[in-house]
Amino acid sequence: MTWSPPPPRGAHPYYMHDSISAQPDALRAVVGSNAAGIARAAGRLRAMERTILCGIGTSYHAALVGELLLARVGGLGYQARALHSFELAAYWPAPPPRTGVIAISHRGSKRFSQEALGRAKSEGGVGIALTGRGATALGEADVSLETVDQERSSAHAASYTATLTVLAALAAAVGRDAAFTRRLEPLPDQLAGLLGQEPWEELARTNAGKRRYWFVGGGPNTATAYEAALKMSETNYATASGFNCEQFLHGAYASMTGDDLLVLIAPPGPARARCLDAARAAKAVGTPIVALAAPDDREIGGLAARTIALPEVDELLSPILAIVPLQLFAYHLALRQGVNPDTVRRGEPPYAAAARQFTL
Repeated sequence: MTWSPPPPRGAHPYYMHDSISAQPDALRAVVGSNAAGIARAAGRLRAMERTILCGIGTSYHAALVGELLLARVGGLGYQARALHSFELAAYWPAPPPRTGVIAISHRGSKRFSQEALGRAKSEGGVGIALTGRGATALGEADVSLETVDQERSSAHAASYTATLTVLAALAAAVGRDAAFTRRLEPLPDQLAGLLGQEPWEELARTNAGKRRYWFVGGGPNTATAYEAALKMSETNYATASGFNCEQFLHGAYASMTGDDLLVLIAPPGPARARCLDAARAAKAVGTPIVALAAPDDREIGGLAARTIALPEVDELLSPILAIVPLQLFAYHLALRQGVNPDTVRRGEPPYAAAARQFTL
């Protein structure tokens, strides 16, 4: 399919804000609307010897979370891998027989995701498309799962959390884990609570104009750190980096200064201790900290200038909630910059010219 952006809005609320606000309802609907497809996909994947998830950009970040969900909840272990669609199509050998490929692409139009799906099918494997509604370019898939209507903003929000929710439901179906499926039920209300938790405009005001924004998390929230940094680049054009917590401690912190901001995604789980170490390192350097953590986490809360309380949730599901405050943070920083977060600078001649130099 060919997608063209809609006419841009001239002021807040931009389309990205609509998408962020729509997420509770999207999560309420997406598992039920895909129930039959999830059951079919789970049955096909259980018959495979390996499963590859692939995507690009935000979809790749969803694939990283899906890898852990299928490995742990789905019981696939090391038979589940997340690969970048370009790398899978351009560098990896053809998937061996009995390989399932889950191609994630909201618009369904990325050529490397199409190629990755086609390669799996050519070897007798199973192709599963996970796209937004109305995406037709991955139509050769054996099973198609859909998330939300095509987003009008290029800074995808609802499609990301809806994709994570479908992947969680799929992993539970593969692993026949009904208890994990029930853990999805509170997520829409918990997400709605996060939307109203903070004065987001004030959070953006007090943290605007930083030299660099660091987003750090571990486990499934490594992907949250990557996605948050991408949203900053797409919406408000700040210099932002996303890191796994251990990777951050292995040298990256050395370029952090007091003019930066460290945003920690640190819910309870194995990565939380290393995120605490990152907070201590930032404190020693003089870098202010915003932390997403459990409400009773006094150690991280004591080091942070601002703590955003995350609801109690299984760590493997926490990326569905943790990204939402960071979407809002990126959005409101864009408002302070006076830029439209929906367009990826398509209205500016140099960047419009840049976009004409390549196809996606």
